[in-house]
Amino acid sequence: MGEFRDAIKAIVQNVELVVLDKRRVVEMALAAVLGGGHVLLEDVPGVAKTVLVRALAISSGCTFTRIQCTPDLLPTDVTGVSIYNQRTQDFEFRPGPLFAQVIVADEVNRATPRTQSALLEAMGEGQVSVDGVTRKLSQPFTVFATQNPVEHEGTFPLPEAQLDRFMMRLSVGYPSLPAEAEMLERVRVSHPLEALEPVTDVHNVLRMQTRVREILVHNKVREYMLRLINRTRDTAHLRLGASPRASMALFRAAQAYAAVQGRSYVLPDDVKWLAGPVLQHRLILNPESRLRRVTTESVLHDIIEETPVPAGGGSHQSA
Repeated sequence: MGEFRDAIKAIVQNVELVVLDKRRVVEMALAAVLGGGHVLLEDVPGVAKTVLVRALAISSGCTFTRIQCTPDLLPTDVTGVSIYNQRTQDFEFRPGPLFAQVIVADEVNRATPRTQSALLEAMGEGQVSVDGVTRKLSQPFTVFATQNPVEHEGTFPLPEAQLDRFMMRLSVGYPSLPAEAEMLERVRVSHPLEALEPVTDVHNVLRMQTRVREILVHNKVREYMLRLINRTRDTAHLRLGASPRASMALFRAAQAYAAVQGRSYVLPDDVKWLAGPVLQHRLILNPESRLRRVTTESVLHDIIEETPVPAGGGSHQSA
């Protein structure tokens, strides 16, 4: 990834012109894009979730669309629809907002299950089917879905199958006091997002996605990853552990995060760092554990602490 280090660094620094004091979240979001995954941004309103994604899209030279999810949003409002053209006497397909490279599905849990399901094929297969015709989506293709974890009235909780489609679940969080003061100064005249310019292009992003797959994952690190996954399936606290799709997501996320950090190999610490964002939203507690106020976060923390970390895995010498 040596040739792409400057581009990755430039993207992160460019996004930080708009989203202050959130280096970890910016790097994780970029890792999801480079890893070909999708992200669930779960946080309270007003903490710059959409701004983060839009800044990332602009910085990487990708097209961007935003879908405001509401209960009356139809699947065709997302995928597109065929309209009869009287002049040509034929049906013409009008692409929906999914035909972009970076998409924000804002308040995704406000859309009905029927509309939520329209995202499944797009997120899983990179294509949509309308009127019996399958159409490929632009690449790279990343969906950032947002939801408010506090507000539940008038929402439709995401089913487990759809949650499993997200590579990561991230939370932006409130800014620090100095960062918020700097933010107020920067937006005094105009929003810095308006002046943001691309620092790379789509072709370079696609090349980086290909090169990410060449990042070395040592056998010891791979075994460590699989032990963590299998422990989620054996613990008495969980009714549903991590799926094989979760294994692939953790593997790809670790490769992409290593690339964002400027390395050509994955460290065990990368796996530990990513286990929460990649696995936590895929785990389902037993009713008894939920009554005892056990959380998936605490269960996963215990699994990480109890699983031995391999010595020497992931370095150039161990390759």
